[in-house]
Amino acid sequence: MFHLQGSQVLQMLEKSLRSSLPESLKVYGTVFHMNQGNPFKVKALVDKWPDFSTVVIRPQEQEMTDDFDHYTNSYQIYSKDPQNCQEFLGTSDVINWKQHLQIQSSQSSLHEAIQNVAAAKLVKVTQTQCILYMLPNTVRKLLPSLAEANLPLQSGKHKPLNQEMFKFSSLDVTHAALVNKFWHFGGNERSQRFVERCIQTFPTTCLLGPEGTPVSWALMDYTGEMRMGATLPEYRCQGLIYHIMCNHTQNLDKLSFPLYNHTDRANKTIQKMSRILHHTILPCDWNQWHCVPL
Repeated sequence: MFHLQGSQVLQMLEKSLRSSLPESLKVYGTVFHMNQGNPFKVKALVDKWPDFSTVVIRPQEQEMTDDFDHYTNSYQIYSKDPQNCQEFLGTSDVINWKQHLQIQSSQSSLHEAIQNVAAAKLVKVTQTQCILYMLPNTVRKLLPSLAEANLPLQSGKHKPLNQEMFKFSSLDVTHAALVNKFWHFGGNERSQRFVERCIQTFPTTCLLGPEGTPVSWALMDYTGEMRMGATLPEYRCQGLIYHIMCNHTQNLDKLSFPLYNHTDRANKTIQKMSRILHHTILPCDWNQWHCVPL
């Protein structure tokens, strides 16, 4: 196991992962932000260097003090060889299988390897699989061949923003409880701490309603993915999330961030919005494995 350190080595890793997109997207997005200052203080581990087969991104040990906090105890994996991945995860200390944790990857092909290692470690695994999207400017920059194959269709109609009622702003850490309440994967104290950290670390966008409080919002996590977007129930069906996404995307594009997001296969509202915004469905999936020691 090799711990990759230093800007030159991490830039080499980013370049290598870029050549393996879109399957490497979850890890690529994380390494990109490691090279932008590594605000979440994660580290990159590989089976060998420079000709690695498997790379795992994980937090520093001192960050993983709560054995039940799978939001912090989070790993991103990319592998060119599922069998190598299984061996790497099973014979090294790269993953602390005694903790509640989550593993994320853009490769559903790693499911069997993760299951096999988890079974050997006496860990229960629950997989969540969603549609993975990449935003237009990111597709044109990172996957130009895919951009040409997915020429934008005619945009659907959307309601103009009532600028008398709604004002663009940024989220404050005091808004974390509200975001956490409507986050599909949240709703508890540990997830709220994670949301607070994301709000404090990365750019956010929200719309303030008539009372001056957020009614719709979007933010990103440390893998660079746009997540946790929502609109209060009483303000839905007004197209607010469309305007949030447009504004948020423009702000992040200025920073040259690679932009992507996922949605549940049952969430037809976000799928419709993604079509309107010309988001490209990638030929790989968004995968998360929630792991709990037995």
